[in-house]
Amino acid sequence: MKNLTHDRIKSIVKPRQKSSHKGDHGHSLLIVGNQGKMGAAVIASRACLRTGTGLLTVSVPKSERLILQIAIPEAMLIMREKHENKVNNFTAIGIGCGIGTDKKSTQILFHLLAECSMPMVLDADALNIIASNKHLVEKILPNTILTPHPKEFDRLFGVHKNIKERMKTAIVKAKEYKVIIVLKDHETLVTHNGDAFLNSTGNAGLAKGGSGDALTGIIIALLSQGYIPFDAAKIGVYLHGLAADLALEKQSMESMLITDVIEYLGQAFKLISGSLDSIKSFD
Repeated sequence: MKNLTHDRIKSIVKPRQKSSHKGDHGHSLLIVGNQGKMGAAVIASRACLRTGTGLLTVSVPKSERLILQIAIPEAMLIMREKHENKVNNFTAIGIGCGIGTDKKSTQILFHLLAECSMPMVLDADALNIIASNKHLVEKILPNTILTPHPKEFDRLFGVHKNIKERMKTAIVKAKEYKVIIVLKDHETLVTHNGDAFLNSTGNAGLAKGGSGDALTGIIIALLSQGYIPFDAAKIGVYLHGLAADLALEKQSMESMLITDVIEYLGQAFKLISGSLDSIKSFD
């Protein structure tokens, strides 16, 4: 098992061309949020935009649309009740953050797994729906990214005694189903086709609600910009943790919010590219 290091990530991050326009950086679709859980939609959307997607459309319940329109004016909306069937018009799709496991959310996920050929991230309630409908595991397309935390992982693949057991299973299952698994923990594992990396960034300030929503938004933005899924997952996990490390310059691990972390994604990109010499240079 290898570590995700600064040099490894720097070698696969592609510089943004000065002459590019929004069409060059993809159109992301996030199917996120529901009544009482619109914070997940806001967090995932803001992280996606901060990571460089060219365009972002968010699918939300009509009754909750004003939250997104006010909080994230840069995003376009699709009303969940009139969900577009033309999902393949998007560059990459993320589903799950705060959507719930109700009938409508389940129908949308079933439809995506049957019809969508675009790169996809399955997180949170999308994984919970699959865990309750185990036959859907076979429907997941190769190179899809699954981002479970330990409890979600156990719902999918059975109860494990500890993180080491989960990591072993994740490596096996990622190869078996030809997917990428991002097993979120204090040392997040990213694995695909028998290849496995442990992240070297991040801190306990991320041990709070919303952190996974931000990670989904980050990875979707990278997929939309043309990164292959395994690279998008590796960069996303490293970037997410690095932004949290940078946020410690102003916050403590107790006080840090995921919204603080998102605001440091720009500094994290600069550090990876070499335009910041070190974390300590940010003052």
